Amino acid sequence: MPNNSEHSQKSAINYPNQSQKLRTNRLLQIIGLTLFSLVLAVAVADGTTKWVLVAGCFTLALAGIFAYQRHVTAATVVLLWAMCLMLSALAFISGGIRDLALMGYPGVLVFAAMLGNSRLFFSLIAFMLAFCASLTYLAVSGIVSPVIPTISAAHFVFVAAILLVTGVSVYLLYRDQQRLMTSLHAENHRVKQSQAHIEHLALHDPLTALPNRISCQQHFQQLYSQCLSNSQQLAVLFLDLDNFKPVNDSLGHAAGDLLLQQLARRLENLLSEHDILCRFGGDEFLLLVPGFSSNEALAATAEALLQQTTSPFYIMQNMIEISGSVGIAVAPQDGIEFSEICKHADMAMFQAKADGRNIYRFYHDALNKASIDKFNMLQLMRKALKNSEFQLYFQPKIRLSDQQIIGAEALLRWPQADGSMITPDEFIPLAESSGLIVEIGEWVLQQACLACSRWHQQGYSNLTIAVNLSYVQFRDGKLEQQVQQALSAAALPAHALEMELTESLLIGEGDNIARQLAALHQLGLRFSIDDFGTGYSNLGYLRRFNASRLKIDKSFILSLCLSERDEPLVRAIIQMSKSLGLKTVAEGIENSATAAQLALLGCDEGQGFYWARPLPESDFLGYVSAEIMNETRK
Repeated sequence: MPNNSEHSQKSAINYPNQSQKLRTNRLLQIIGLTLFSLVLAVAVADGTTKWVLVAGCFTLALAGIFAYQRHVTAATVVLLWAMCLMLSALAFISGGIRDLALMGYPGVLVFAAMLGNSRLFFSLIAFMLAFCASLTYLAVSGIVSPVIPTISAAHFVFVAAILLVTGVSVYLLYRDQQRLMTSLHAENHRVKQSQAHIEHLALHDPLTALPNRISCQQHFQQLYSQCLSNSQQLAVLFLDLDNFKPVNDSLGHAAGDLLLQQLARRLENLLSEHDILCRFGGDEFLLLVPGFSSNEALAATAEALLQQTTSPFYIMQNMIEISGSVGIAVAPQDGIEFSEICKHADMAMFQAKADGRNIYRFYHDALNKASIDKFNMLQLMRKALKNSEFQLYFQPKIRLSDQQIIGAEALLRWPQADGSMITPDEFIPLAESSGLIVEIGEWVLQQACLACSRWHQQGYSNLTIAVNLSYVQFRDGKLEQQVQQALSAAALPAHALEMELTESLLIGEGDNIARQLAALHQLGLRFSIDDFGTGYSNLGYLRRFNASRLKIDKSFILSLCLSERDEPLVRAIIQMSKSLGLKTVAEGIENSATAAQLALLGCDEGQGFYWARPLPESDFLGYVSAEIMNETRK
């Protein structure tokens, strides 16, 4: 179905053609009718009158030829001037100003109004007035004496012909006007329908057909006014889907759209008479619940929303399971403005995500304070990045077989002016949720590559550098470019840079991660799986992502010598890794006994406080130099 703009364009294109066709048809009709009337008049006329009429017939025939050939303007001019001159001639040779022929002047003017333009119309009427004035002057001055014919049957024929042509022409004009009015009414109806359609589109989401954010705001104002009048409250439930992006990434946006449509229909079935469900945007939905009975009732509604969200979806022969998080805010105590109440419901929703997802949370004032604190910290982080307040610390990586330093892991630190340190656990999650981690990650890459390049220049060419990556850096889509720029600026070979990835990142962003890792692998980079054992612990996907190392999480290593349960697990991880051609790295080694046991189990590398804590670059180089000197003395 064409849209309204296409219809308007087509109408604009077709209208001139239709108008031209109608004008041509009317012209041919009037020429034909007039010619028929003249033929009748010729049959009853005699003398000079007959020859004037015959000349008029030939001229009308010429006008008809022009009209048939679509020369409408020429045909109109010939027709009207021929009729005007013919009538004028008949009046001049007969009754003068009193002649019946002058009755045809109004008909000519009607034709001119129907078929001609303003210039032709006014030139004709000017000629007629001038001619009539001339006839009057000639008669009054006695120069010409009008010949008043006696009444005969010819008079009736002349009058009938004039009335017939004029009457039919007026009828045609009236019919055209009626058709025009009908067309205008129909067009007006179409315009009103189009306006209604446009208004509907402006207030509804085209995908789900639910009210959109603008409409939701209008509904909120109406419902809130009603609730105030009835001493009731208005609840806002903010639903955000969990892990919806992987659906689009793996199955395509068409599948994601179908899922949203199915979910919208499910949620609509939960609505009571006065509830309003809206699509707030993306994978976010907003439910307005006026006049609820209690918080327990709201909790039940939130549970119903989550239940409908977690029920499997069957789309394109795939079963898809997702979850959602719900935040609840209530007007007026949590806000009276739409933007304010949505903000608070959004805060509660994010708290639900932070608490484990697939749950609901009510808004409370502490969330607002936490939000303000996060905002302030985010501003401080932006300032710290701009002013180079962040620092990289380096923790040595040790080869367990001979206790040799083989590299370091770069760890981000944020020192404060008072000597304190904001831990990564405090600011990294906020940097990820805000997207600032992309800029911070790029800075870490650059500084780590430059540091490793300096080590090589100082003679420690065997050292490598490992950098942790966030899933947000992959979503940004610029990671490959950033890595290439960092390596190029530092003149560092790609094999000296190692990327550390978490298991959950690999599982949650499978296809997208795989494509980018394949491109980075082509550059010569190495990859390790960080915190292995705390996530899915599925070795089957490791080859797909070109991993070369597994880092066994420190939670297993710290208790290795104390717990009999951890040793078999660590041994199994090491053995399976070797079968896959992967090296193993143990984190959190704090004593010699643990290091020795891991070496016996076949673990390749280790990190931990047993050798050194994360150190500033100068201290790290001092540590490396001291260890090399110790080895030389041995």
